[in-house]
Amino acid sequence: GNENTVSLFLLARERSDRSTTADSPRYYEDLPLSVLLPAFVLSELKVAFLIGLQVILPFLVIDLVTFWKGPADARIVEVDLRETMVEIGGQDIMTADKVTLRLNAIVTYRVADARRTVSQTDDVRQALYRESQLVLRAVIGARELDVFLTDKDVVAREIEENLSRRAVELGLQIASIGIRDVILPGDMKDLMNKVTEAKKAAEANLIARREETAAMRSQANTAKLLQDNPTLMRLRELEVLEKIALANKLNIVLGEKGLADRVLNLL
Repeated sequence: GNENTVSLFLLARERSDRSTTADSPRYYEDLPLSVLLPAFVLSELKVAFLIGLQVILPFLVIDLVTFWKGPADARIVEVDLRETMVEIGGQDIMTADKVTLRLNAIVTYRVADARRTVSQTDDVRQALYRESQLVLRAVIGARELDVFLTDKDVVAREIEENLSRRAVELGLQIASIGIRDVILPGDMKDLMNKVTEAKKAAEANLIARREETAAMRSQANTAKLLQDNPTLMRLRELEVLEKIALANKLNIVLGEKGLADRVLNLL
């Protein structure tokens, strides 16, 4: 680039001084100062102009875009990064077997991405509340009442997994979710109490029958053993008489011939 600048000023000097018949210089050392100095200044100005253009051009583009679209709406929003609880109360949900129940749940969350939380919605707490309602209805509505009451912990984990995926899009992180209260309708509550009472009565009856069967089996085994062993039968009779005597309720009745002798023999 410097050679072109020097050649330009050298050509201009030769045109202005046509009376000179000397040959053009071949080396930089032979060039006069009137050529070198303007060429040096022009080269530096050229470099400075290119550098300045590269620095200023991006800002110029930004200014043009800003001018075209208008100034940006800048604002400061305070975001609480601590764990916060949202109470999902009084939700009437119908199960798969057409039973309407009311439940209360608690969702604990914290802000994981403040920028996404502010940009995605204007009220993240209300957005999480709505998403929790939808997830509760989707998960519990797909189960029957007995399954839900039996596996409440499993249902809570499934609700947490489904809600966590949506919470990430809102810049949130779900810490925990729990079902606090399950309220059944009055008639359904009475019906379930009757079912529970019937189950308990059936279980008690079954236990009593098992005990009676075990007692009868034990008596049958004892009778068979006494029948096969007269000595054991005699000892059994003596034990009975001893218990009667200790209770002071031994009454001896003399009747037919030989009965007294048999009683005395037992004593």
